[in-house]
Amino acid sequence: MTSIASRINQLDGADLEALRAGVSGTVVTPDHPDYDTARQILSLAFDRRPAAIVRCEGTRDVAFSVRFARDRGIPFAPRSGGHSGMGFSSVDDAIVIDLGGMKQVTIDPVERVAVVQAGTTSDDLAGPASQYGLALSTGDTGSVGIGGLTVGGGIGWMVRKYGLTIDNLLAATVVTATGEVVRASEYEHPDLFWAIRGGGSNFGIVTDFTFRLAPSGMVHGGAIVLPATREVLRGYIDYAPRAVDDLTTMAFLMAAPPAPFIPESVVGQPVLLVGAVWTGALDDIEGRDAALAPLRALATPIADTVEAIPYPVMFAYTAEGTQRHGAALRMLFADDLTDAQLDASIDAITHSTSPMSMIQFRGMGGAVSRVPSDATAFPHRDVPLFVAAIGIWVDPEDDGEAHRAWVKDLWTHLAPASRGAYVNFLQDDGEQRLPEAYLDRMERLRQVKAKYDPENVFHFNANIRPE
Repeated sequence: MTSIASRINQLDGADLEALRAGVSGTVVTPDHPDYDTARQILSLAFDRRPAAIVRCEGTRDVAFSVRFARDRGIPFAPRSGGHSGMGFSSVDDAIVIDLGGMKQVTIDPVERVAVVQAGTTSDDLAGPASQYGLALSTGDTGSVGIGGLTVGGGIGWMVRKYGLTIDNLLAATVVTATGEVVRASEYEHPDLFWAIRGGGSNFGIVTDFTFRLAPSGMVHGGAIVLPATREVLRGYIDYAPRAVDDLTTMAFLMAAPPAPFIPESVVGQPVLLVGAVWTGALDDIEGRDAALAPLRALATPIADTVEAIPYPVMFAYTAEGTQRHGAALRMLFADDLTDAQLDASIDAITHSTSPMSMIQFRGMGGAVSRVPSDATAFPHRDVPLFVAAIGIWVDPEDDGEAHRAWVKDLWTHLAPASRGAYVNFLQDDGEQRLPEAYLDRMERLRQVKAKYDPENVFHFNANIRPE
């Protein structure tokens, strides 16, 4: 076979002409005026230079791009929203198959079903769905691409009521390693359907998803901001996984941001900002307040903005995550944290290297835990806590080393509590923690990989090698 390097060097010749002729979308190469913009991803930590970026307009473009790259021995990587923590949304000397322009959303409000292209973001779907009084629990940030989020699992703002994003997936269109287009569902390619629900991008490129939507266009949502003390943290992690299903929370231990609802005197001080979504009846104020009462009782709230809102408004609370930034990341699933680990978390935020860094705590349980453990490739159905240390910087000139060191130091305290990892939150620890991400699913995932991608051409990911 011709070497990969030599084939890449020929992309400005006949091969490049063939690629442009074969797709409806635009092919962006280093000599294109949009190249420096097109090769960027969300993370400042990666400065990659692909050989070409194919801005796909549909499934046909994706399939052609896969066949084109396979036939010529050129590596390729799919990109949905560009949020890959490992930086695989842009790869040196490879063809990036960019689905970011594929944003079509079709909603059947009677059947409560949406067909969503893979480049759609949480924001792109939440707005149209809300107009019909419907929603899908996706990620915590509005800019995250549905493609990458879904195949990893999808832990969102309504996860305790409606489960993971994958728990609401009915079917998907998948381009396989040979460039074939197949439909995956419980009835068609059920082994592939099982694997893409949590197994990441190892098995093909999903170009559209068919989701069941929930009747939650309006919710009671907002933030309860509390002092950052051990007692408050302990109270949160004890309560959040055991609350009623209607209440999903994500708590951010962080320096208080300069938000309109934060008193100016508190900005910059460590706080626990609890983002909350309650999905009960809008007129059931008593039920809402009963669900939130244990959180409000932890300390006198610094701020409390929970009210009836359209569900998409919740993404405003994480809007800063939509700007380009660097992030150092470590996460774990846990049964509990010790007092010493809570103290270490508070100390880390008090002495963080960036005012934007945070430690995220999420209460799991609820609907997630009631899905049969073998129904999908996502294995962490019974864990009560999600914890992530995230060091963030926004200066492009910052090399990120101080923030990485901050995360690694905190990780030495948190790691003993780990009983699993979330594939969408893996970073440079991805390869060694893959067994933690999939536990006893690894054998079955390798078998599916061997069937649909025996040559491991889909390897720019948290890679599962064929059996």
